[in-house]
Amino acid sequence: MISQVFILSSKGDHLIYKDFRGEAGKDAVNKFYEMVTALTGGQPPVVMKHKELHFVHIRQGGLYWVATTKADASPFTIIEFLNRLTALVKDYCGCLSEKSVQMNFALIYELLDEVVDFGYIQTTSTDILKNFIQTEAVSSKPFSLFDLSNVGLFGADTQQNKVAPSAAATRPIVSSQGEQGGKNEIFVDVIERMSVVIGANGVLMKADIEGEIRVKCYMPSCSEMRIGLNEEFSIGKSQLSGYGAAVRVDECSFHQAVRLDEFDTYRILKVCPSQGEQTVMQYQLCDDLPTAPPFRLFPSIERDSGGRLLMYLKLRCDLPPKSAAINVSITIPVPKGSLRLSQELSSPDQSAELQPKNKAVHWEIPRFPGGAQLSALFKLEVSGLSAASLQEVGPVSLSFELPKYTSTGLQIRFLRLSPIQPGPSQRWVRYVTHSDSYTIRI
Repeated sequence: MISQVFILSSKGDHLIYKDFRGEAGKDAVNKFYEMVTALTGGQPPVVMKHKELHFVHIRQGGLYWVATTKADASPFTIIEFLNRLTALVKDYCGCLSEKSVQMNFALIYELLDEVVDFGYIQTTSTDILKNFIQTEAVSSKPFSLFDLSNVGLFGADTQQNKVAPSAAATRPIVSSQGEQGGKNEIFVDVIERMSVVIGANGVLMKADIEGEIRVKCYMPSCSEMRIGLNEEFSIGKSQLSGYGAAVRVDECSFHQAVRLDEFDTYRILKVCPSQGEQTVMQYQLCDDLPTAPPFRLFPSIERDSGGRLLMYLKLRCDLPPKSAAINVSITIPVPKGSLRLSQELSSPDQSAELQPKNKAVHWEIPRFPGGAQLSALFKLEVSGLSAASLQEVGPVSLSFELPKYTSTGLQIRFLRLSPIQPGPSQRWVRYVTHSDSYTIRI
């Protein structure tokens, strides 16, 4: 049973507030933000308590999505509800961002009225709600790109190259009362998140990959979609046979709407897509990368005669030559007494700065071609520099995006729709791998 639902910006601005039962005052919003921002260190807990009120929240699109309850409700149910609510808002508004929520506040309030009745969840189906939602969405901008930072590939902002073929993936779902003149399009995205730990000796210590196949459909008349995966796709430790490129994962799960009668033999997923976004398949690969890690770091840390700390870093990109990483960000923790930074970078498009608050050097590379090697020389003035200060350097953490690339090698062989769609239709298949946690010890 849900008492309140509210959406806050990262700065604590009140974007949406809905009280279903009158059990808690509006000051609960301020109390939640105080509790979240008062925490130091890592990720705040998903469930927090103040007196008799429980706060359950998630972060999506840079926003806090919060539900409160006083009853003995299952937190997992509320977390699932919040995740589905964000998916609904994304379907109806086109993207998740502070601007899109502000521009579509009336639509979101109408959604909440239909989804929750006196604190009880009714439905979160996009198809069902299309029959009741009257408010039309307002698009925040005519063209929107991938927001790979939170893996919401169907709509948000990024500062990089325009990798989306059109704005269709980020437009709102058309309501049943709206116009029906839009393009018949369907998007299938293969998204992978990589967690890697590389030791100081360069040995790969940990490598985990979590992936999923997402579908967003704009075809109201599509009754069945068949997605063909690699023929040599294996789950578990079973022996691979055949002549195709071998792809293996440890675990795999499917959406309840997916039919698997052709999966064991032909590696084909059959699904009846509803309008909106669905995750049709999730998979995981642990402690085994089929290819080399995308980045290797060769560091050299020493003191110069002037008492400065010198860090010479060579970063190599081990992607295929025709691939490239974008939005590469390298964070190097430095001694607490670091005061000033001077730098020598190997290319003009790079940038670096010392972040005094975090006591770290932040090195940015907008685009990093596969097979290339870049370097940086950082000279730090450190108060009270000693041999012990050198031990405060590292470990190095990287974040990045790898468009048109999957670490497991999973590919979509074909995408077939039935019945055959009348008029022109377009099908887009896209791939991306991004860093979940990529750490290199030095």
